Amino acid sequence: MKQFVVIGLGRFGFSLAKTLYELGHDVLGIDNDEEIVQSVAESITHAVKADATDENALKALGVRNFDVAVVSIGNDIQSSILVTLILKEMGIKYVVAKANSELHGRVLKKIGADRIVFPERDMGIRVAHNLTLSNILDYIELSPEYSIIEISALPAWYDKSLRQLNMRTKYGLNVIAIKRNGNIIISPNGDDMILRGDILAVVGHKDDIENIEKHF
Repeated sequence: MKQFVVIGLGRFGFSLAKTLYELGHDVLGIDNDEEIVQSVAESITHAVKADATDENALKALGVRNFDVAVVSIGNDIQSSILVTLILKEMGIKYVVAKANSELHGRVLKKIGADRIVFPERDMGIRVAHNLTLSNILDYIELSPEYSIIEISALPAWYDKSLRQLNMRTKYGLNVIAIKRNGNIIISPNGDDMILRGDILAVVGHKDDIENIEKHF
C-alpha cells in the first residue's frame, strides 16, 4: 500500500484520487474549495481545504511523508508550477504533475517533476492504475465491467507457455497479444512462450483486473 497526496480535486484529480483509494491506498486530497472538499470527503481517506501554494500548510499536513504527490491543479498554471516546486524542495520522492500544454509540461519538467501527464477527459482512472504498479504499463477501460491492461512479464512467467501459465483459469484473464522486440503476436495460442522482456496485453473483468493488481 502506498500513500498518495492529490492536490487539486477537479474532475481529473477526484477521479484519480478515488480510484487510488479504491485500489487500497491511503489518499489525502487537498483543494482550496470547501465545497469540493466536502463533496469528495467520503470517497477518499482524507480530504482537506488548504492553500497548496503555502509551504507551511503542506508541512502541517505532513505531505513530505507521502510516497507520491500528484499536482492536478486545473487552469492556474502559476499555482501548478509553484506547488510542484515546493513539493520537490520538500523532498517528496515522486511528483506527478498535470500539464495543460506542451509548454506547461516543459516548465514542470525543468523544475523537477518526475512525471508529466496530459490527461484527456476522464483519464484519471487509467493514470491511477499506471502509478500504483510498476508491472502495469497501461490500462484501458472498455466498459464499466471490462478493461484491457498491458503488463510486463514477470520472472516467474519466463520460458513458460501460455498453456502452462493458464492465466484464464488462474487469474480470469485472456491474453490477446504479446509485444516482443517491437513486434506484436496477435491472438497467441497455448504453445506460445513468454520470454524475458515480453509485454502482455490482457483483457478481463474489472474484479479480476483488481485481483491481479493486488497479487503483484
